[in-house]
Amino acid sequence: MFLSRKITDSRKASTSTGGGSGPYGTHAKYAAVVVGAGPAGITCVGNLLERKVEPILWVDDAFNGGRVNSKYREVPSNTKVGLFIDFATAVAPFRKIVSGTPSRSRWEEPSASDGVIVNGKSDKLQRLRELDQTTGCELSYAADMIVMLTKGLRHTPGVITQQGKVGEAVLDEATSEWTVRLDNPNQSETDISSVQAKRIILCTGSSPTDVPLPGNASEIPSFDLDDALSPTLLSEKLLPRGPTTISVVGASHSAILVLRNLYHLAKYSKSDLKIRWLTRHSLRYAEFMNGWVLRDNTGLKGEAAVWARENLEPENFKSSDVRNYITAISYAKGEEEENFAAHLPGSDFVIQAIGYTRDPVPALKTGDGKEITLYYDHEKGSFSYVRESDCGSIGDLAKLPGVYGAGIAWPERTTDPQGNVEYAVGFMKFMRYVKRVSPEWN
Repeated sequence: MFLSRKITDSRKASTSTGGGSGPYGTHAKYAAVVVGAGPAGITCVGNLLERKVEPILWVDDAFNGGRVNSKYREVPSNTKVGLFIDFATAVAPFRKIVSGTPSRSRWEEPSASDGVIVNGKSDKLQRLRELDQTTGCELSYAADMIVMLTKGLRHTPGVITQQGKVGEAVLDEATSEWTVRLDNPNQSETDISSVQAKRIILCTGSSPTDVPLPGNASEIPSFDLDDALSPTLLSEKLLPRGPTTISVVGASHSAILVLRNLYHLAKYSKSDLKIRWLTRHSLRYAEFMNGWVLRDNTGLKGEAAVWARENLEPENFKSSDVRNYITAISYAKGEEEENFAAHLPGSDFVIQAIGYTRDPVPALKTGDGKEITLYYDHEKGSFSYVRESDCGSIGDLAKLPGVYGAGIAWPERTTDPQGNVEYAVGFMKFMRYVKRVSPEWN
C-alpha cells in the first residue's frame, strides 16, 4: 500500500502549502520527520538544520506555538527572561531568524555585511530584551518568540511543513527506514500523504492529567486546568454562575497559580465563590544551592513561590486575607479516597492540578503489522522496542532505529548532587538536552 503511493506523493510534495521553498518539496524521502511544533519541536528543527540534517518534513496541527501560545499566555513563567533569550539564540538557524538576516547560507552567522544590526540592540527579541533579565515574565512574551521562530523556520530552505498529524509509521527492519503516513481531515490534492524517512523525532507534548475520582466524588464535573490558569477564561466561565464551590487538588506550580486566580476572582469579582484546597504534602520550593538548584523542576519558583510563601504557609495563612476565601485541607499519601469522599461532595467543580500526561503518539509498527511499544531512554533521547527473532520468539529490548524524542512528553532525566531524580522541563532545558543528544541523530 505504501509503496504504491510513492510516485504520487513525490508530485504532491512539490506543491505542499505552508512549507519552505526549493527542490526539497519534490522528494518523497526525508532525512527526518519532526512531529510537533511547540518549543521542543522548534528546538529539534533548529538543531537538525545546524547539524545539516535535511530535508525535514515538519508536521503539526496548527504551527501556532503549541500549548504555551494557545493556553498559557497569561501564566507567569518560572523561567528567567534571560534564559528565553538564550534559547532563541542557541543555534545558528535561530540567530538568523532573530536578526532578520537575509540568508546567504542557512548556517552562516549574521554579520554587519548583511546590512542589519546584529549586536542585540535591534532584533526580533527586542520586547524580551527590554524586560528585567533576572526575573520571570508573562508567558505571552515567550509564546510570541516561539511563534516568530516557527514562522522563520517554515521559510528556511530544507524545511517542508504539513498541517495535520502523523497517523502511522511503519519500520522496514532490513533498511531501518520508516514509511510515514500523514492524516489531515481537510486534505487537499497538494498535501503530502506518505513519505519515507530515516528519522522520526517525537515532540508530541503533554496535557493536564485528569484521573477518575473515587466513590461519591466521581459525579463531580471537572473544570479544565488550562482554563483555570487563564484569569480571563476563568472569569468568563464562572462570573455568569450563581454561588459556586470549586475544589482544587494538588500543590504543584499550576495548583498555586490556580488558587491565586480563584482568590483574586472571589475577592474582587465573585464574592459567592468558595474554594477548597486539598493537598497531601507541604509546599515545596526550588532552592538555589552552591552552583545548582534543589527541586529545580518540581519546586515552586517565581511569582507562584512568592505568593505561596506569603499566603499559604501555615504560619502566614492564619493572618492572610486568603483564609477568607480558601479552605485548606491536608491529608497524607494513601488517604486520598477517604478525604475526597469527605471533602469533595458539595463542590460544583473539581480542578486536578496533579501533573501532565503524554499526549498520544503516532502508531508505530513493524513491516509485518505488529505494533511497537516504545521504551524511552531519558538520558539518550532514543527509544527501544522488543524485537522478535526470525523464528517469531520474543527477544530482548533493542534500539528502535531512527526514532528520538524531546520535550515535556520525552524529557531528560536528571540527578542532582543530593541524588534526587527529576525530569527537566523548560525551554532552555529542552535546548541543552537536544544539543547534547542530537549528535547521535546523525
